[in-house]
Amino acid sequence: FQFYGRKLVFKFFNGHGSQSNEILGGGQALAAADALKVATGIKAFGDMSAGTEPYADALSRDKVMNFGVPYMSQRWFEQRAPYSWSIATDCTGVSQAVAQVGVRQLAGKKAVFAGSDLAGQTRKFATIAPDNPWYQECVQNGTNIYKRAGKAVPLNVPYQLNLATLANQAASIISKLKANHITTVVCGCDPILPVYLTQRADEQNYFPEWAVVGVALTDQDIVGQLFDQAEWAHATGVTYQGPTLPYQATLGYAAYKAVRSDEPAHLVNLIYSQMYMMALGIQLAGPDLTPANFERGMRSYPGGTGEFGTWGFPVDHFTPTIDGAEIYWDPNAISAYNGKKGAYITASR
Repeated sequence: FQFYGRKLVFKFFNGHGSQSNEILGGGQALAAADALKVATGIKAFGDMSAGTEPYADALSRDKVMNFGVPYMSQRWFEQRAPYSWSIATDCTGVSQAVAQVGVRQLAGKKAVFAGSDLAGQTRKFATIAPDNPWYQECVQNGTNIYKRAGKAVPLNVPYQLNLATLANQAASIISKLKANHITTVVCGCDPILPVYLTQRADEQNYFPEWAVVGVALTDQDIVGQLFDQAEWAHATGVTYQGPTLPYQATLGYAAYKAVRSDEPAHLVNLIYSQMYMMALGIQLAGPDLTPANFERGMRSYPGGTGEFGTWGFPVDHFTPTIDGAEIYWDPNAISAYNGKKGAYITASR
């Protein structure tokens, strides 16, 4: 990279905010205090740990570049431009892609990938997503696509992002889906809830089609292997990542091993891709590094396809995703990532 004589310096500090509280929509005061320290105490150009909406919002208000807030809507990013960026696909794009596939290819047809007594029934959809307002905005966006197409609106099943209650919530959700004769479950979920959902569904002999929407690592082999395999054998959907590589052949792993001799955590590629995006913007901003020039530089990025999918930053896009691939789960396939059974197979791109 060309940083025009600069070096990236990362400073760590102990924040007072609670990520778990912020994910649930609380903790704004402490998030704001942490953001103020970053802006006026550390005087940072950017923050790589902006993993929640309240913290990213506070950093944006303090005019600090921030990276990592997951799956906000395109409108959310536009309102905080040019400060907030993320490698996680904005949920406007996710909801549009999923709803358009549902309307054009699936609605009104038989649930051919369902099991048990659901097999062959006319599809009836449900969407599961966190109850936070910023995620429900994107659920509503998908609902509107169904309405405009004159199709039956999917049943909306919100849940609370609370690890302590996910198991109990899963039992209630599965009972509701089964009672409503849902054949096709669009799971805009965190990576833990499907562990419980698939367990409860299997216990109730309920085998719907599971629709993978490419969020929160649910499209990755290492996460799909955690789900009930009898259930996940009925999973199809989309990923925005590139081809699955062996863990030790990934870019993040190579970067880590270039400077350390121990083994990195499995999240190393998630961290690396976010740092890579930030480095792109700093290089493309040119010698005069400002938030406005960072955005202008990102718009000039020519794009490309690789390990992290196909990237580009057209106007009004603050996440890199510009295409995806259709995938399905094969419980008997051997994953290239870790050599274990269970892998996503790419059907088309």
